Amino acid sequence: MEGRARGGAAPRTAMDYTLAALKLFGSQLSGSTTAPDSEGSSAALMLFNIRFQRAWIQGVIVHADYSTDGGTLFLDDGSSVTELLLQADDAKGQPWRPGMYVLIIGAYVAPEGSRPTVKVHKIVDLSAQPNREAMWYMEVAEAYDFFYASAGSPS
Repeated sequence: MEGRARGGAAPRTAMDYTLAALKLFGSQLSGSTTAPDSEGSSAALMLFNIRFQRAWIQGVIVHADYSTDGGTLFLDDGSSVTELLLQADDAKGQPWRPGMYVLIIGAYVAPEGSRPTVKVHKIVDLSAQPNREAMWYMEVAEAYDFFYASAGSPS
């Protein structure tokens, strides 16, 4: 039976790269549930009846904190503020600054507080792209229409 994990996050596990990274707004992450166990598969989450471990989110960095190992960024995508946990290599030289528009792909992890939290696997600066934000909203809507809505009703 499908149950809700605290904060909707899956336990620590090996990443299954056969599962797609869902294009989402940060506010949608709270609707995820723990995926039912399936023999031979890694622990995962369910959203829109789709099994996933990673989220793809884009937005503006509103705060950068490099005082912790790796560093922490806060990203506003227009729907919520998501906490991003950087790996040491991504934080080297402190290249990520407030005001930058970035794409992130990473594992959704249990939030310590009330905001969604993502452990960053990939981060790309899209600040120089003039239509980045409008295109992102269109990509999320298109992904929902083509993939998520056809997978069934939202979970």
